[in-house]
Amino acid sequence: MKLLIVESPAKAKTISKYLDNAYTVKASVGHIRDLPKSNKNAIDIENGFAPSYVISPGKEKVVSDLKQLAKKADEIVLATDPDREGEAIAWHVKEAIGLKNPKRIVFHEITEQAVKEAIKHPRAIDENLRLAQEARRVLDRLFGYDLSALIWQKVRYGLSAGRVQSPALRILVEREKEIRAFVPENFWVISANFQTKNGQVLPFECREEPKTAERAEEIVTAAREAVWQIANVTETEAKRSPRAPFTTSTLQQAASSRFGYAPSVTMRLAQKLYEAGHITYMRTDSTNLSKTAVSEIILTINKEFGSNYASPRTYKTKSKNAQEAHEAIRPTHTSLKSAGGNPQEKKLYQLIWQRAIASQMADAKILRTKVSAEADDQKVPPFETNGSQVLFDGWLKADPAARGEDVELPKLTEKETLVLKEIEAVGKETEPPHRYTEAGLVKELEKRGIGRPSTYAAIIKTIQDRGYTIKENKSLVPTDTGEVVSDFLTKYFNNYISDSFTAGMENELDDIADGKREYVKTLKNFYGPFTKEIANKKKIEKITNLGPAPDNAKCPVCGGPMIIKLAKNGKFYSCAQFPNCTGALTLEGKELAGPKETGEKCPQCESPLVERDGRFGRFVACSNYPKCRYIKKDAVIEGEDRPGDTGVKCPVCQKGTMVEKRGRFGTFYGCSNYPKCKNIIKSKPTGGICPDCGSLMMQGTKTIPDRCSNKACSNHRPDKKK
Repeated sequence: MKLLIVESPAKAKTISKYLDNAYTVKASVGHIRDLPKSNKNAIDIENGFAPSYVISPGKEKVVSDLKQLAKKADEIVLATDPDREGEAIAWHVKEAIGLKNPKRIVFHEITEQAVKEAIKHPRAIDENLRLAQEARRVLDRLFGYDLSALIWQKVRYGLSAGRVQSPALRILVEREKEIRAFVPENFWVISANFQTKNGQVLPFECREEPKTAERAEEIVTAAREAVWQIANVTETEAKRSPRAPFTTSTLQQAASSRFGYAPSVTMRLAQKLYEAGHITYMRTDSTNLSKTAVSEIILTINKEFGSNYASPRTYKTKSKNAQEAHEAIRPTHTSLKSAGGNPQEKKLYQLIWQRAIASQMADAKILRTKVSAEADDQKVPPFETNGSQVLFDGWLKADPAARGEDVELPKLTEKETLVLKEIEAVGKETEPPHRYTEAGLVKELEKRGIGRPSTYAAIIKTIQDRGYTIKENKSLVPTDTGEVVSDFLTKYFNNYISDSFTAGMENELDDIADGKREYVKTLKNFYGPFTKEIANKKKIEKITNLGPAPDNAKCPVCGGPMIIKLAKNGKFYSCAQFPNCTGALTLEGKELAGPKETGEKCPQCESPLVERDGRFGRFVACSNYPKCRYIKKDAVIEGEDRPGDTGVKCPVCQKGTMVEKRGRFGTFYGCSNYPKCKNIIKSKPTGGICPDCGSLMMQGTKTIPDRCSNKACSNHRPDKKK
């Protein structure tokens, strides 16, 4: 018997179809070993930073089954993914089931030809690649454990830091502070409609954007009295070249922009497509395409669009650390225009197909027209309008979503008279920098050299799971906790969360993979200075005071001044005399009562149970928190209704009810069945159901009547209905 081991059951199923009965194909179901959760025995620092691996929970049977199959096998082939992670999984399988000299094969697409060709050219496990992954894992563990422990001591229990997550969080917090510090400036946009001699009305805009209302009014008044004519007509033929095939980063960005997919969702869908044999390997920073792939793409272009659309080309990979042996993400069979097991997979596949096909197509030719209009009054600045027309669609034929909107202008000539029909000046303000979207953060991380294609999705997911950021619309917004942690790290460990350190460490890991740097030396160079830095910072005082509260925030108990503190659910106002006075307020001014004993004992640790104020009202929990995290479910506190519960049934899951919650930007209403159900609405539900779409109706305002919670529904803004 011949045994071939891969990571996933889906991958195993696809490969089995290609190999008939020549191999028994089994899956390790991802990693089968990892570092133990406890850091005590995880890494032997004195013995060359040697990790101590254990079988991952739930993987005991997988390991046992693979051992039994290995005993019967005459040949064992490890066919895990073609990257560091895949190399590490192959090595762990070898070690866990006791293989001496297994064959290692790699392929970048799961097709019959690729798999069979790989089997013909086996190799040994690449120790350098494996060590690079191990170095990353050990480095992240040492960094995270030691720094997180200090944050627990100095900020709050349960918080964490990470070698890559912390720089990512810092970027978000820096942008948030830029937004707060931004001082808007007023300006006016002056728009006008001019009628041509042929009776067509065209929109123009003033070239000048006045800074004052007086100047804007001066232009508008003079423009109405002036005589107008065409001053200049400029036509320029421009080319739009296609973009390179997708890398991991650009795929995540495009899927986020076009479909709203989170990077983690994109990678999950791409993984499914890869395992089903529809696309090449989805973790890559290379824009290369193989000669075979280019030839197949050209044939597809000739067939689908015509030979005049074909234009073979190569692309220079921007990342200096790109694995040029890898290919860009592309369809394995370009003749297949649609693939995937569900609508989401099909949309992503189509995006990949369009980008790969378009990358080998001719430039689009665009005619850009710029027309300027001038008044006979010198006090009036010129007005301009722009148009564009596609002369030859080229690659836009394959990717029409990238085309944009054509604005075709009529034929106009210089000195042609224009008649001003309408003109208005609209006051505006300069806008602060935009918050990062998930796609924007991926692009920024890549630009700064922080992380690698395989880690972007995990970085963003981690800072959200830690409660350091929340997602509002499409933007990532730092929470109070995230900002405090980032400020602490920036103040005391800026060297270790800087772009230069993080990018430099990624380069060193790349050097280990290339055999240019030693594993032990790299970790020793980092860990020695790092532990000294940690030790030096143990002397700093615990951060309990985040600054004085506003003057109007007075202690509800003693009437004295208050300070800002950080709790698990964000910032609050605490009496400056604490612990002598326990007065506390929410940032909205609601009084927070202190813990009150119920007379009951905790069923887990026998400590007294107490009533506490939480994010959503009073609740009963163990007084020994955080050592004991017992919370009494369904506890009814005397004299209080169930806090925040509207009693309105959630229409999405049909199990929970809509309860009042508080976020960074105020009150909202979410399902009590969270996180299983993530249904939220902005305003208090009325209990009614929208007759058009079936969503919950929300309470209205003085100017807006009760309305539908679904933004896409016409009943969301009934006041704007025609």
